Amino acid sequence: MFQSRDEFLEWLRGIEKKWQGKWREAHLFEANPKPGAPKFYITVPYPYANGPLHIGHGRTYTIGDIVARYKRLRGFNVLFPMAFHITGTPIMAFSEMISRGDQKTISMYKEYIKLYVEDEYKAEEILESFKNPLNLAVFFAERIQRDFEELGYSIDWRRKFHTGEPIYHKFVTWQFYKLMDKGLITRGEHIVTYCLLHQQPEGEDDILDADINPVEVVEFTAVKFKLEDSDEYLLAGTLRPETLLGAVNIWINPQAEYVVFKWHGDKYIVSSEAFLKLRYQYPEEEFTIIKTISGRELLGKYAVSPLNQKPLLILPARFVDPDNATGIVYSEPSDAPYDYIALVELKRAPNVLKEYGLDPMRVLIIEPVKIIEVPGVEGHHAEEIVKKAGIESQDDPRLEEVTSEVYKEQFYKGVMRVDDPEFKGLSVRDAREKMRSKLYAQGYAIPFYELNRKAWCRAKGKIIVAKIRDQWFINYNLEWLKSKAREVILSNRLIVIPSKYTKQFLDVLDWLDKRPCARKRGIGTKLPWDSKWIIESLSDSTIYMAFYTIAHIIRERGIQPDILIPEVFDYVFLGQGDVNEVSVKSGIPASVLEEMRREFMYWYPVDQRHTGIPHVSNHLTFYILHHIALFPREQWPRVISLNETVIREGAKMSKSKGNVIPLRHIITMYSADLFRLYIAWAAELDSVLDWREAEVSRVLDSIMRFTNIAKQAVEAVCVERGDDVFTRWFMSKFSEIIGKATVMLENMEIRKYIQYTFFDMLVLVDKYREFKGPDYICGIKEILKEWITLLNPVIPHLTEEINSWLDGGEFLSVSSWPKARRPIEEDLVILVDNIDKVISDIREVMALLKKPVSTVHIVIAPEWKREIARLVLSGVQLKMVIETMKTKFGLKGREIEIVDAFNTYKRMDKADLERIAKTTSKREYEIISAVTSYFQRRLGVNISIMWEEEARHKNIPRAERALPLKPALYIE
Repeated sequence: MFQSRDEFLEWLRGIEKKWQGKWREAHLFEANPKPGAPKFYITVPYPYANGPLHIGHGRTYTIGDIVARYKRLRGFNVLFPMAFHITGTPIMAFSEMISRGDQKTISMYKEYIKLYVEDEYKAEEILESFKNPLNLAVFFAERIQRDFEELGYSIDWRRKFHTGEPIYHKFVTWQFYKLMDKGLITRGEHIVTYCLLHQQPEGEDDILDADINPVEVVEFTAVKFKLEDSDEYLLAGTLRPETLLGAVNIWINPQAEYVVFKWHGDKYIVSSEAFLKLRYQYPEEEFTIIKTISGRELLGKYAVSPLNQKPLLILPARFVDPDNATGIVYSEPSDAPYDYIALVELKRAPNVLKEYGLDPMRVLIIEPVKIIEVPGVEGHHAEEIVKKAGIESQDDPRLEEVTSEVYKEQFYKGVMRVDDPEFKGLSVRDAREKMRSKLYAQGYAIPFYELNRKAWCRAKGKIIVAKIRDQWFINYNLEWLKSKAREVILSNRLIVIPSKYTKQFLDVLDWLDKRPCARKRGIGTKLPWDSKWIIESLSDSTIYMAFYTIAHIIRERGIQPDILIPEVFDYVFLGQGDVNEVSVKSGIPASVLEEMRREFMYWYPVDQRHTGIPHVSNHLTFYILHHIALFPREQWPRVISLNETVIREGAKMSKSKGNVIPLRHIITMYSADLFRLYIAWAAELDSVLDWREAEVSRVLDSIMRFTNIAKQAVEAVCVERGDDVFTRWFMSKFSEIIGKATVMLENMEIRKYIQYTFFDMLVLVDKYREFKGPDYICGIKEILKEWITLLNPVIPHLTEEINSWLDGGEFLSVSSWPKARRPIEEDLVILVDNIDKVISDIREVMALLKKPVSTVHIVIAPEWKREIARLVLSGVQLKMVIETMKTKFGLKGREIEIVDAFNTYKRMDKADLERIAKTTSKREYEIISAVTSYFQRRLGVNISIMWEEEARHKNIPRAERALPLKPALYIE
C-alpha cells in the first residue's frame, strides 16, 4: 500500500515506461484495414515543430487520445495518426535569427534544447545546427514524438511525415491542381495581413500568438475634415461613422509625428505610421510627401466636418495611438467613453491647455450631443457608464471594457435620435452602413484597413494590412461552395461538439472571402504553375488527413517523390483513371496502387477531428471547404469536436511570465496518467481550463487511493459471491455508472465521464465500505476488471498494470468495453440510497429529545399511500383518487387521510414522486428490515420496524404520518 506521494509517483512513472515499451513492442496501435470490421478514424491537428509543446497543447491531444482509446474498447478498428507541420516562415525566421546572433532567440532555444539534452557541449552543437531550418524542425518533431509516446498516446507512428518532405510536396501539388480545376484559385489584388520585415503576406501560422489570439482585418472609415483657412484635410479614422452626426471636436496626439502629403490632387494629414500603411493599401497610387509636422502644431486649429457642422476644435489626447488607423480621431463624447473622459480631463486641467497655447474657455463650452437612444439610458451613455465604473483617467485600462460594452449595446439596441431626416429613427446598425456608403459615394471618406490588434510575425516583423497585386488566392467566396458547407452543417451531416460553436462556423462562412495561398519566402511546396511562389502553411494543411492513409505504404514500398504524379492521387483518392494506365505512366505497380486505394477507401471519411477553438476561423473551416470541393459527399468530415485553451493559476500562460509547463516536464514533475486525468477532468470542453497545482495534488491523492483499493481487492481472498442488500445495491449502482459513462463518452462529455467513473466511483466505494464493513473489498474485486476498463481511456498505464495483477492475459487497451454483470435493481437503489435520509431524520428527532434513547420504531407506510403518489403522477384528480382508494383498498371513512396524502404529493417535485412510484411498500419494509444492523451500528440504539396499521393498532403516536420513503418515527 502506498503512503507517500513521492514513492507513488516514482512507481507510477516506472509502470508508465513499462507499458509504453510493451505497447511499442507489440505494435499495438498500428491500424490496418479489416474488411467488414467497423472503423473509426480520428485526427488531431499535427503540431508545428518549431519548439516544445506545453500543457495547453496537451489538453487537445489527450482528449483526442481518450476518444481513440474508447472507440477501440467499443470494438472499432481505430486509426489515430500523427505528423509534423514545418512549412511557412516561422521555422525559417527562428533559424535566421539564430544565424544573425539574435541573443533573445538563442537564449530561448538554448532553454528549449536543455529540456531534452543535458550535455552542454552537445546542446551547443545542436543549436549551431539550427542555422539550417530543417534541422530545427526535425529535432523538435522527434522530441514531440517522444513527449507524445511518454504521455501514452495511442498513435500509429508508421504514418508520420513532416510537411517539408518531397513526398508531401507532391500531394500538395496535386491538391492545388484540383483546386485550380474547380475554379478556387484566382490571381489579383486583395487586402491581406502583410509582414514589413519579409515584404510578403503572412497567415495565422506565421503571426505570433495568432493561434490563441486571432488577428483580423477591420475596415475603418477615414473621414475627411477640412482644416479651416487651409487646403489640407485631416483623415480621422472611425469604426462608427454614424457617430459623425454627434462630433464635437477632434483629437490629436501632440507627441506624435504627422505627415502632410499630396494624393489625387488634394493634401491630407495622417500620422507617419498611417502614411506608411496607406502606401501599402493603395500601392498603385502616387503619394507625394510635402512635409512632416508634430501633432502639437495642429492644436487649436479648427476643422470642418463633411456634413457641414460647425467647425471642430483640435485638442490633445493621450489615448490617440498614432499607430492605430490614421492617428487622428474625431470626438463624440456622448457615446464614446474615451472621448468623454478625455474631454472631462481637459476641462479639469486648464494649465495643460495653456501649455499648448489653448484658451480654456474654448474647451469649457464643448458639450456632448446625444444622438443615440438606448433603452434604459436617460443621459449620455458614455458619461453614465464611466461614472458607474468610477473611471477618471483616459489611462484607466477599464476604459477598453466599458467602451466595448457601450458599443455592443448601441449596435444591437440603439436608435438614432437626430434631426437629419435621412438618419432619424434608424437603428445604429442600419445608420452605420448608410453613413459609410454615403461618405464613400460622395468622396467624403476612404476605406482605411487596420488590424484588430498589434501583431508581429514570429521573426518580430511588424504586421500591417496591405493590398497585394498579382497575388495568388484561394477564393472561398463561391456560392456553390459556401451553400454546400452551410447545408452540411445545418443538416447535422457534420456534427459540431459542443454544439454552441456551430454558429461560429456559419459566421465564418459568411465573411470568409479570398485568402492568399502563396508567398515568395518560407518552407513549403512550390506553386505548380509559378515556381517563384511557395504555398503558404495553412493552405497546404487542409486535407492532409487523406495522406495519412497512404504515407506508410509510400515509405514501405520505397516509392520516390518523382513518380508520385497527379494521376496517382487521382486514382487513389478519387478513383479516377485506369489503374494499369496509371501504373505504366507512374512506374508504381498496379497492385500497390490498388492497395493504396483500398486503404484510403477503408479509412475515409475522417470520423472525428478534435482541436482547439481558435482554429474555427481558419483551419477547420478550410478543412470543411476543401473536402467539399475535392471529394465526393460520402467522404466529407463527420464530426468536429473542440476544446478551449488552458491558463495557469488564473493567468494566461506566457514565456515572459515563466508560467508555461512544457510537456517534457510532465514526466519529471508529475506523471502521464496524473496529467491525463487532471487535464481532461478539470474543465468542460467549452470552458477555459485553469491549471491549479493544489487541485493536481488532490487528484494525485485520489489516484493513489484508487491504486491502494485496487491492490487490496486483487489480494483479497473471496470465496462466495456477495448477495446481500448492500452488495446488490453497489452492483446496481456500478451498472448505472457503466451505462451513463458510455452515453457521456458518446456525447463527448469527457469531464462528466471522468467525474462519474473515477471520483464519484471512489465516493461510492467509500459508501459501500460504510454499509458493508471490511468485507466490502470482495465486492470491489468482483467489479474491478470492469472498473479499470472504464478508466482505461484516461489512465491507460495504471489500468494496464492493475489488469496484469488480475492476470488479465491481454492488453486491457484492446479488450472490450464493459457490460453490467448484474441487472440494475432500480427500486433497491432508490431504497438503499434513502437509508441515510432516514438515519438523518432519526438523529434530528433524537437531538430534540435530549434524553437517552433505547429504541427507535420505524413505521412503514402502506401500499395505498404509494398508489396515491402514482395517481397524482398520472394527473388523476382528487375525486377519482378518493373513489379508487375506497374501492381498491377499502378505505371508506378515511377520506381525510387520503386528501392529506394527495395534497402532500401535489406539493412534491416530480422526481421525488417518480422515486416513490418505482418502489413498493413491501420492498421498503424488506430492505429496512435487512439492514437493521446498519441502523443500530450508526445510531447506537435498538431498531424496531413495523407497518403503519400495526403501529396504529399499538397506539404508536403519529404512526399515520408515515409516507413512502419517509417512515414515521417513534422514539422510546
